[in-house]
Amino acid sequence: MAMVGLFWIAEGDVYVGAKPFGATRGVRLTPEGVVALGEGQSGLYLWEDVHALTVADVPVKSMLRRVGAVTNIALHMAMNVAAMDAAPGRANEAPPTLAVGVETPDGDHELTAYVAAANGYTQTEVDLSRALLSRLTEGAATMATTLAAMSEWGRAWEDGSPRSTERERLLREWVG
Repeated sequence: MAMVGLFWIAEGDVYVGAKPFGATRGVRLTPEGVVALGEGQSGLYLWEDVHALTVADVPVKSMLRRVGAVTNIALHMAMNVAAMDAAPGRANEAPPTLAVGVETPDGDHELTAYVAAANGYTQTEVDLSRALLSRLTEGAATMATTLAAMSEWGRAWEDGSPRSTERERLLREWVG
């Protein structure tokens, strides 16, 4: 399993955001179309009907976000040492989500996927991922070859998520 931009690629399966488990929400990209997974959302949007794919509410890495994550971890550890149940505030919050927009002739559909990057994504990865989502709606041949390349890479890769420069290189390659 590996994260490349906004995509989670696991054994050839491609997801926008984190791979969902159980009833958690997620969005899977298949050769047939965009699949909405999880509680409160379900369905298949065939590629031939998908005119646009967008993402919103994407957390972008920043120094402030990194400091906040470190502060939250330190606070959580300090509270545990003090024998308290959890750090106040964030302990019971759900992980952040992305809004995945699917535009079809029937209208616009907003799906939810969980963020895979704990500290957010680099702006470059966000921009390249958005370009890749747009590319997937350019036609059947483009979508098929792009998804096939992503899936093939996922089946071959075994070392966790690659470093930022490699993720960006892969996204550029898949965007074309």
